[in-house]
Amino acid sequence: MLKVLLWLKGSIFKRGGRHLGVALGVAITVSLLASMGAFISSSARSMTSRAIANIPVDWQILLRPGSNKTAVKTEIGKAIKITSIEEVGYADAAGFVAQTGASIQTTGPGKVLGISPEYWKRFPAQIRHLLGKNTGVLAAQQTAANLHVTIGDKVSVERVGLAPVELTIDGIIDLPNADSLFQAIGMPAGVAPQAPPDNVLLVPDQLWHKLFDPQMQIRPDSVRSQLHVKIAHDHLPGDPTSAYLSAQRLANNVEARIAGNGIIGDNLASRLDGVREDALYARVLFLFLGLPGTILAVILTLAVTASGKHRRRREQALLRTRGASRMQIFALAGVEAILVALVGTLLGFILTYVNAKYIAAFDLRMDSSMLIWILLATLAGILLTVLAVLYPAWNEISCSTVAAARAVIGKKRKPLWQRTFVDVILLILAMATFWRTTSSSYQLVLAPEGVAQTSVDYQAFIAPLCLWIGGALLFIRLWSFGIERGKKALAKTIRPIAHGLSTVVASSLSKQRFLITNGIVIVALAFSFAVSTAIFNTTYNAQSHVDAELTNGADITVTGSTSEPPSSKLSNLKLIPSIIAIQPMQHRFAYVGNDLQDIFGIDPLHISDATNISDAYFKGGNAKAMLSALANRPDGVLVSEETVTDFQLKPGDKLILRLQNARDHQYHAVPFHFIGVAREFPTAPKDSFLVANASYIAQQTGSSAAETILIRTRTDPKSLLPQVRSVVNSLPGVRVTDIGSTQSIISSSLTAVDLRGLTRLELIYALLLILGATGLVLALGLVERKRTFSILAALGANRKQLGSFLWSEGLLILVGGVLTGLTLGFIIAEVLVKVLTGVFDPPPQFLFIPWSYLTLILAAGSFAVIVAVFAAQAISQKQVVKALRQN
Repeated sequence: MLKVLLWLKGSIFKRGGRHLGVALGVAITVSLLASMGAFISSSARSMTSRAIANIPVDWQILLRPGSNKTAVKTEIGKAIKITSIEEVGYADAAGFVAQTGASIQTTGPGKVLGISPEYWKRFPAQIRHLLGKNTGVLAAQQTAANLHVTIGDKVSVERVGLAPVELTIDGIIDLPNADSLFQAIGMPAGVAPQAPPDNVLLVPDQLWHKLFDPQMQIRPDSVRSQLHVKIAHDHLPGDPTSAYLSAQRLANNVEARIAGNGIIGDNLASRLDGVREDALYARVLFLFLGLPGTILAVILTLAVTASGKHRRRREQALLRTRGASRMQIFALAGVEAILVALVGTLLGFILTYVNAKYIAAFDLRMDSSMLIWILLATLAGILLTVLAVLYPAWNEISCSTVAAARAVIGKKRKPLWQRTFVDVILLILAMATFWRTTSSSYQLVLAPEGVAQTSVDYQAFIAPLCLWIGGALLFIRLWSFGIERGKKALAKTIRPIAHGLSTVVASSLSKQRFLITNGIVIVALAFSFAVSTAIFNTTYNAQSHVDAELTNGADITVTGSTSEPPSSKLSNLKLIPSIIAIQPMQHRFAYVGNDLQDIFGIDPLHISDATNISDAYFKGGNAKAMLSALANRPDGVLVSEETVTDFQLKPGDKLILRLQNARDHQYHAVPFHFIGVAREFPTAPKDSFLVANASYIAQQTGSSAAETILIRTRTDPKSLLPQVRSVVNSLPGVRVTDIGSTQSIISSSLTAVDLRGLTRLELIYALLLILGATGLVLALGLVERKRTFSILAALGANRKQLGSFLWSEGLLILVGGVLTGLTLGFIIAEVLVKVLTGVFDPPPQFLFIPWSYLTLILAAGSFAVIVAVFAAQAISQKQVVKALRQN
């Protein structure tokens, strides 16, 4: 034991720097895996909690006529903890009639809902108060506009099979979640209505029963009751897929308990269903962005070990001549491996804690998922230690004789991969796979609606993986060939450094081409990882802002109603300082057949003054051309892809839409011509919408009112909100939102996840890997050859002449690695963005280049080379005699 400790002590003092380099490689590998795993677990929990936190109603249970409501509530309470439960009545109305002044307005069929006074408190997100009271008879905003009524006006409700009843309007409200509120529970998708009703009244539950219980006796199919339920979410798993399955099973359990007395409209599972795809994308991002860094840390660690193999051979040969057996030597290497593994793993987990606390700000909650990642990271650290320490030791002591162990010269033969052109094959495979994925409408992550299983198209990983490996191998081939055959060109290149020794130095570099080529490629891989990660993350974060602007509409967006439009305050808003541009936009509704869709009226030539209109918004990818075509055709209309598919439209088709006229508040047919497809548009819904000329809509409807105002600012939009609100607050129901707030609450889209912390983490590790690749590997290689440089010093080479060799090698590795790494990094970044198109909404028009970070890593690489060369130069001159005595 004493001998082992003495050996370990000597090894630490003799080769402490090399051991520390291996331990740091293990630490980086462990911390990268653990940090990425923690980020994935944390982001999944974050997406799940954010998604379910804003669900207005978890379950809408459609009760069967005649069912025992009390018994149903009791069974629900036995199955799950309930935080809120309310009964809501739904009654069909044949229509509504209102007389205002000399005109009479009528509407088509609608709904009358009966709610209790407590409903507002228990489900506050369901109803938004706009005007008047929040109790009594309440008219939805669209209904009030259709009937042209306000507070105190009377509305006649035409009941089904009974005489009409007259009600007095007490308040105007908005129903922000009308789609889910009026969902068709238990009906097949093709049979269910495609849109919520246009005309809705809310009345107190007691009045509702008085009015519609008789209707239920005559037409039971026209009156229904639902239980709206809010349940406790603390029992749900953090992983979205597991939470989705748990929510589904819980709903099934409740349906079984109530024995056919009701059908559950599961809003909770539906929301989680949409999050599963985002959570799987988070794992995909780890594979694309995290694993290359981990692999690079492994390569760098192995390179540190490989740089000292000749020294280890000499030491092992010396031990064997002194009587040590192979197993004794291997045991000593095992002690070194245990020390390196312990120090590296412990340091790796310390770095993980620092990352979570101060850099990436992710949650280190010790759940089952995190424990798996910790175990995986620990195993990776142990395996890397085995590969870096034990395997080389075993390989070297397996030599049959001491003389063979001491031999350092042998005939070099091209590796098998070079002889079989593996690099070319991998690049061809990468190009073929990339062409396949980008030329077809593939989906990297597939999460079918209502199906629990999610899947990843793992073939898409082939393109970047083969490109990274194949590119590295190709550059090894090219640099090795160039250094060997291009000595004259190399001599001319290094002449400013080597001067009269350029030919000798070039010859020396040519003989060391394998070591130099490996150094160039390791540096290139480090730079390519840093460049591709930085470009992708910068593009991702920039596109997150674009996604928020697409949802919010602009830096600041003001939305209101047709009856009280924000455009009436347009002149006042223009007086606010710091506003760069302001554009009104109509937001009306139009019937395409029987499908009610959003229609946006814009000024095509100036809409881009207030908001960014991306080429990706339009089929064909040319926003300027599409908006110009719309401006040149007054009755032109841009239609969403879903509408084009549903109605089999072709460019130039005449499209008859029904729009509400401002004079009689009835829907009238208006001719349009289909001129193009809009995939996305500011403030538009994801599915079906229309975009037309505001002037044409105003002409056909008799109203130029704009329900939306888009504002671009030169300062922080949030700081300008109070001034904008002060101008429009007098308008009932008006809303003012800024892009920053929207970005923080965009459902649970992956682009709503703040990756800035993860970006900082990845870029810091990329910087460390660059320092290691350019500095540590170069320094260890130069120190390993210090005997050669010491001989030059002993023969009379002065500092400047010795520096010619050192600086030429250092700069060749740096410049070659940087050029190769930048080329490979830009190509990989482009491939990553194309392959991960599903992450972006909409896809980016171009890559965003972080020039400041690229400058930083170039400076870091240059600094590391300068330090390494100066260190090698100092060691070579100070330890001449000692180096010459080494055998």
